[in-house]
Amino acid sequence: MSRSNFCANCGARLSGKGLRAWLAGARCINCTSSLGVKPTKLLILMAIIAIAAFAFGRYLRPGPPPLVIHRSANSPLSDLPVSLDAHTNAASTLNSNNIQASLRTHDPVYMCGARTKKGTPCRRRVHAAGERCYQHKGMPAMVPLEKLTIKPDAPKK
Repeated sequence: MSRSNFCANCGARLSGKGLRAWLAGARCINCTSSLGVKPTKLLILMAIIAIAAFAFGRYLRPGPPPLVIHRSANSPLSDLPVSLDAHTNAASTLNSNNIQASLRTHDPVYMCGARTKKGTPCRRRVHAAGERCYQHKGMPAMVPLEKLTIKPDAPKK
């Protein structure tokens, strides 16, 4: 980047090559003091200093403390180390038992049935007859209760 060698206002020779010369631009010391420093260059310099200070502060920040979970003295959980292999095996058998139990239940399932923005009945499943889903609480059903009941399929043997 080239710099001018003479002042833009009075034509005097410029000799400075440091930060003051960069802030003053193409003016000599006398013209700079009479006209003042351009605020844009000063703002840029202040922004660079602020960003550097922020980055330095982030660099010096200590890491987060370790996660410590406190339990009460009468907790039923064991203090022994956890074996991940045993945990995954137990979870898979528990999952398969839950799926089989849910397939065996013959409890009726209900739909929400409230009018949606589209104009059709909502098809979300709810726990009991006459209930609405979280989105349609307080709204009436569009269809009678018999049509809101989802009958379970016949059990397969």
